[in-house]
Amino acid sequence: MTTPHRRRTALLAGTIAAALALAVGLTTAASAATLFSDDFEDGNATGWSSSGGSWSVVVDGTRAYRQSSTSADAKSLSGTASWTDYTVSARVKPIAFGNNTRAAGIAARASSTSSFYSLVLVGAGRAELRRTSGGGVAVLAQAATTVTPGAWHTLALQVTGSTLRGSVNGVQLVTGTDATFGTGRIGLLGSYASAAFDDVQVVTGSGPDPSPSAPASPSSAPSPSPSTSPPPPPPAGQADGYASVNSLGQNGTYGGAGGQTVTVTTAALLADYAGRAEPYIIMVSGRISVSGMITVVANKSIIGVGSTAEITGGGLQMGSTTRPGNNVIVRNITFRNASDDSVSVHNASHHVWIDHNEFWPGFDGSVDVKRQSNFVTVSWNVFHGTDKSMLLGHSDTFPADIGHLKVTYHHNLFDGSNQRHPRVRFGEPVHVYNNHYRNVGLYGVASTENAGVVVEGNYFENVAFPCHSTNGYADSAPGRLVQRANAFVNSGPCEANGSVPEPGSYYPYTLQSAAAVPAAVTAGAGVGRI
Repeated sequence: MTTPHRRRTALLAGTIAAALALAVGLTTAASAATLFSDDFEDGNATGWSSSGGSWSVVVDGTRAYRQSSTSADAKSLSGTASWTDYTVSARVKPIAFGNNTRAAGIAARASSTSSFYSLVLVGAGRAELRRTSGGGVAVLAQAATTVTPGAWHTLALQVTGSTLRGSVNGVQLVTGTDATFGTGRIGLLGSYASAAFDDVQVVTGSGPDPSPSAPASPSSAPSPSPSTSPPPPPPAGQADGYASVNSLGQNGTYGGAGGQTVTVTTAALLADYAGRAEPYIIMVSGRISVSGMITVVANKSIIGVGSTAEITGGGLQMGSTTRPGNNVIVRNITFRNASDDSVSVHNASHHVWIDHNEFWPGFDGSVDVKRQSNFVTVSWNVFHGTDKSMLLGHSDTFPADIGHLKVTYHHNLFDGSNQRHPRVRFGEPVHVYNNHYRNVGLYGVASTENAGVVVEGNYFENVAFPCHSTNGYADSAPGRLVQRANAFVNSGPCEANGSVPEPGSYYPYTLQSAAAVPAAVTAGAGVGRI
């Protein structure tokens, strides 16, 4: 799904007229108002006031606003001095740094070119949240990040009251508290660094609602037209689908970003770091034998090193009854011979991304999501001969799952697996798209207990029963299922029943044509491919 190209719209009076916003083609998130948007495609920088450096609109793929000097503390401001709580975002391409302490980035609440907050990329390889007051600079927070001259980086700086949050490429890296500036304009900065800037936007309000009370109907948000090209991947380390949804309109699942990176080689170390309160990026090296389930609490990334990282004998469970497993990423790991589930997302955990893993048979499910968990993406995984592959919903007698269980499944390979790809109870809308089902035993997808599932653009090969919904499944009551644009090769039909809200009302996605799915999934799914 593509977003219309934005033209410049500056509402400098501080009020938003909905009719005007629609007329100029602004894209605004639910519960948010767009105050300002500039992509410089009109070829000028009208409305921007520069100080220092050499500023001009140039062609850089598309038009962009470039500051060309590395020998000046250059700034360019726009917007309105009365703006208070908002998020300013922009694409920033550092070109050259005067030295590795120099920086390029964005500013908020600027009262002048010498007083403002900023989020900058420093040449030495870090993001800094700064306060510049009367020309003096104080670093409020910093975090290591990849800074690549000549590459675009997406920066977002949110100012709400005295709370400041900064993200790079959709991953929140820095936060701080400061009450020096309460209002002010936005800015672009090249502090002794040349850089290009594009797609500047200012949004105020709460941003997209992660759980809309009245999701759009199927007719109001049509499915995107299928593409034969592989879908563009999210930026490195950034989730898509439901795991990307949050109240700030930025990436909703960032795992342990901003925390310490550690490498583990034993079950004891893995359990230790996974259970700590602080954020961690946990790198799994080699094969780790686990007994039972390791509890993973909030703000963790668990990522395999290379293509040989394995967890065998046990699995990972997101959260416990007393400690949530929110904001967790699991990537690039092979799971074998689990004594229970390989990965279990339960106990109201939310914002979990399970990506580029491989699952071999275990005692129970490979990836189960249940007990009021929400906003999960399962993408680019391979399931080798698994039986109860993916359960969504605890049981027929657990209606507390109603209103939860929003999960995206895309670009997974189910190779000789048996059932539950997924089996859904209560969740709505569940999104199953662009997966490859090959030589599946019992069935592909089952929608039961009035769940709402959209199944689109999948490739079913040698699958006798691609979808169940009309009659339910086993002892479960029927669900609802919309199927469209799927391919059925030596396979039965897909049962469709009722209507389901559109997943596209929650997040953007690019639907690939079903015929192109086998090649894309074969090339991209599994470990060693992130």
